[in-house]
Amino acid sequence: MRTVGASTTQCPKCQAERLNQATECVRCGIIFAKYRPEVARAPVASSSPSGPHSQWLLTAKQWLIESDRTTDSMTFYGRAVVFVGLVWWGWTFIVTPLETNYTGESFLHLINLPFHEAGHLIFIPFGRFMTILGGTLGQILMPMICLATFLVKTRDPFGASVALWWTAESLMDIAPYINDARALDLMLIGGVTGKETDGHDWNNILTMLGLLEWDHRLAHLTYNIGILLMLGSFLWGGFLLLRHYRRLSA
Repeated sequence: MRTVGASTTQCPKCQAERLNQATECVRCGIIFAKYRPEVARAPVASSSPSGPHSQWLLTAKQWLIESDRTTDSMTFYGRAVVFVGLVWWGWTFIVTPLETNYTGESFLHLINLPFHEAGHLIFIPFGRFMTILGGTLGQILMPMICLATFLVKTRDPFGASVALWWTAESLMDIAPYINDARALDLMLIGGVTGKETDGHDWNNILTMLGLLEWDHRLAHLTYNIGILLMLGSFLWGGFLLLRHYRRLSA
């Protein structure tokens, strides 16, 4: 209560002046000894974020990170070997210029090739343009399907990070193909170049879209997206590996 004078104070409810010796308020009639002011309750801060955006972040964190609860030491060592190998190999892709076609000449190109060719067949019902584009789509969709399977079915985020690495490598593998759309110098499956045939996939795709002169820019964009995804796979896999190590230490 705030002091007004030497012998008076204020009523805690209606703020009317009262004598120090008074037992009740002459205005509102409360008994001072029994009065308990109602304290406004401050809203309790929630320990977890609320709202659709925050809920989405919590769900993503659960699927991408926290669903990995593996505590097996042999699994950790196996993951560590795979991670180091992917970082070393992936860094080689990153620092090698697109124009060298290093990705297209790597062992993984032979792994990607069957999915590329299967994509052409799968997209035949959707017309000529999609049939041609289907090779690239099939090559990219396969590692993405693996990524989704690791996350949803097996609940293995580390495996998903490896599939993200593969997705990135597939994009980097396609980039030299796009870059060759005008030059047509790359050797195709039949042992001939695009100059000796009616072109190749990306020569036809960009010609049909009227974007043939954009081949180099689109190729570098694709390659750079692959680099970013590959760096993301390094961070994701490394963070999961660190959490796994901490679980072992605990």
